[in-house]
Amino acid sequence: MPTANPRWKLALDVERCIGCHACSVACKVENNVPLARFRTKVYYWEHGKFPDVKRNFLPTLCMQCEDAPCLKACPNDAIERFSDGIVRIDPDRCDHAAKCESACPYAAIGCDDNDIADKCDFCSHRLDAGMEPACVETCPAEVFHFGDANDPQSPYSLFMKKHGKETAVLKPEENTKPSVSYRGHAKEMEKKIPKGKLHDPFSYEIETWTSLESQFPKPKRVIWAKVVDAKPSTPTGGKS
Repeated sequence: MPTANPRWKLALDVERCIGCHACSVACKVENNVPLARFRTKVYYWEHGKFPDVKRNFLPTLCMQCEDAPCLKACPNDAIERFSDGIVRIDPDRCDHAAKCESACPYAAIGCDDNDIADKCDFCSHRLDAGMEPACVETCPAEVFHFGDANDPQSPYSLFMKKHGKETAVLKPEENTKPSVSYRGHAKEMEKKIPKGKLHDPFSYEIETWTSLESQFPKPKRVIWAKVVDAKPSTPTGGKS
């Protein structure tokens, strides 16, 4: 049970992530996220040499930063950080300036169909009802460990007690003091996360063969010969 004054935090064990995107889908359904927009995104990184090629996954969302750049950038004070640690956007005060978008180092803020700034808020409406965020409840691989940091028995606290020394925040050089930490993510994964606009699948870096071809030596061409009979066989029932 959360304490009287909860401080919500999240830790992700990305070594367990299988890249199923269930967290992204659950978030969209729960929060009515517009088409082609995601509050929760899963980036991937392929590395190694054939046949030892590996793919790592990195789920990302709003980091609920203690020193949130988006809050500072908003000209209308539409963004506020509450005592429970969650950074929330007041849609009635948003004026479509989108300065919060470009200020976010984690590409966690986008606009809905009405051009109102939108992002993850740890499913605050579910927390008020005593439930976990949709992504946490849905993940089949138990990647998400969420809870009240002030409660020593919360899933978050128990995970950090066991693995705290192995966790780190994303982009620590930004000095945003995130409330989301990660265990097992490769540092190279952070390069996948753009600064600014919320993840858009239509602008996402798609690693097609064309884009990858320049990174690898071209294979030797193989010329295939087709053997053709000098005299085609006579069809059944035909004249010789």
